Amino acid sequence: MEKHQKKNIALFLSGQALTLFGSMVVQYAILWHITLKTGSGAMMTVFSVASFLPMLLTSPFGGVWADRFNRKHLINIADGAIAVASMAVAIFLFISPDRIGILLICTIVRAFGMGVQMPAVGALIPQIVPAEHLTRINGLQSGIQSFAALTAPMLSGILMSFAPLAALFLLDVVTAAFGIGILFFFVKVPPLEACAGAGAQEKPSYFRDLREGLRYIGKRRYIMLLIGLSAVFMFFASPAVLLTPLQAARNFGDDVWRLAAIEIAFSVGMMAGGVLIGAWGGFKNRAFTLALACAAFGIETIGLGVTPVFWIYLGIMAVIGVSIPLYNAPAMALLQSTVDPAFMGRVFSVFMMLNSALMPMGMLLFGPAADWVSIDLMLIATGAVMALLGIPFAASKSLREAGRKKTE
Repeated sequence: MEKHQKKNIALFLSGQALTLFGSMVVQYAILWHITLKTGSGAMMTVFSVASFLPMLLTSPFGGVWADRFNRKHLINIADGAIAVASMAVAIFLFISPDRIGILLICTIVRAFGMGVQMPAVGALIPQIVPAEHLTRINGLQSGIQSFAALTAPMLSGILMSFAPLAALFLLDVVTAAFGIGILFFFVKVPPLEACAGAGAQEKPSYFRDLREGLRYIGKRRYIMLLIGLSAVFMFFASPAVLLTPLQAARNFGDDVWRLAAIEIAFSVGMMAGGVLIGAWGGFKNRAFTLALACAAFGIETIGLGVTPVFWIYLGIMAVIGVSIPLYNAPAMALLQSTVDPAFMGRVFSVFMMLNSALMPMGMLLFGPAADWVSIDLMLIATGAVMALLGIPFAASKSLREAGRKKTE
């Protein structure tokens, strides 16, 4: 990779890391403020829906926009809209600090912005990263995101202990301004042809472009398999990701430090996994890296269901964290290196939409079931399913063909 390419990529990742960090600080602050002020499970459900549903609804259109418009500007517009919402909330909170409704409205606006931003980011990366380095760069990005996930709640908690909530929203505005400036002024993005199917003489139709994107996916077996297998993986991963705090409280005690230790172990593991896949790059065929990550995650999930020792449990949580980037980075790189650039945004919007939706859907089943079925047994069963998912990843001819890395 040439020196100017490395600098360009480093600037892009740095700018996105800044905006992500500011957003996560605010997201944790909103979550904890609602929790402390209301103590209501119903309000937490409302917050979860407000965080997820708008992004799910916007993502398909975000994919069309990412293929139709300049992705660099689209990312900045989404970031800017979120920053404006944060500024408005900061002003409102200085005047009336205890209004929950304004926080929920801000959460909805932020979710809409993320629905536009995420497909654009995923589609822009292959414009600035050579195909043979996509897995490494996605791995480094995953490591950066994990570092933000580890440090943002810490900073949010510290700031909330002595600063008004409005000040955290102003921090989000500042980090967004820096991120937008870096992307706008310093990151060079090669031009991309307009969305396929949008003829110059035709009136733009987002639904037509979306249908064309779905047809593009339907005609490529490896994309269908990757999206379908990833959706199944996310569905069965939901107990390991979301029910382990409850399992740990039941099995080892409900001390707060134990729950914090689990989150830290998982985040540190994800950071290590991002660094690992960034340095290693995975197998020469990305399908085999995906198969390894699936099998490893499944076996580790089974380990969570059988270990009676908390310190071993923490170690397994850290290793599970390592497995996440080993799955996400090659999956993203496989799509980025094979999908027609004119359809990249739409493919990513479908991929991210299903990945985001299946884990909450899994919780609709596994969450209530945890009140009458042992979480240990649930983890053993779902872990076995995920371990077996490695077989179709490795056995599929179309995935193996698409997973071969391009070399210089």
